[in-house]
Amino acid sequence: MKEKDGTKGEITELTCIRCPIGCMLSVTLYADGAVSVEGNTCSRGEEYGKKELTNPTRIVTTVVKVRNGDRPVAPVKTKGDIPKGKIGDCMKLLKKAEAEAPVRLGDVILADIAGTGVDVVATRSIKRRN
Repeated sequence: MKEKDGTKGEITELTCIRCPIGCMLSVTLYADGAVSVEGNTCSRGEEYGKKELTNPTRIVTTVVKVRNGDRPVAPVKTKGDIPKGKIGDCMKLLKKAEAEAPVRLGDVILADIAGTGVDVVATRSIKRRN
């Protein structure tokens, strides 16, 4: 939910996802670019609120096809956060990607996906088909 406050700027209501508490945050983005966070019970909530308004990022998890594997797909994830706006580009590349078996846990499946500087790695080993 976003609303305007004449003196503060734009206020956004968020539920923090950094810990199990799930604090309701009120994050204010001021005209000068400053950000304030209210409602958090720990420092992670403040960090999350600021980042979510100024530079939202996510970890992407999905599967990629595996050629000659004992399973048809391998689960993968980005090794770190990527900008939220790049998720669509990453998913298009991952949809076309294929790995050759064997795939080992931690193998880089796609390096520097969509120019983010973040690698996509396997999160499970897949053996070569006999």
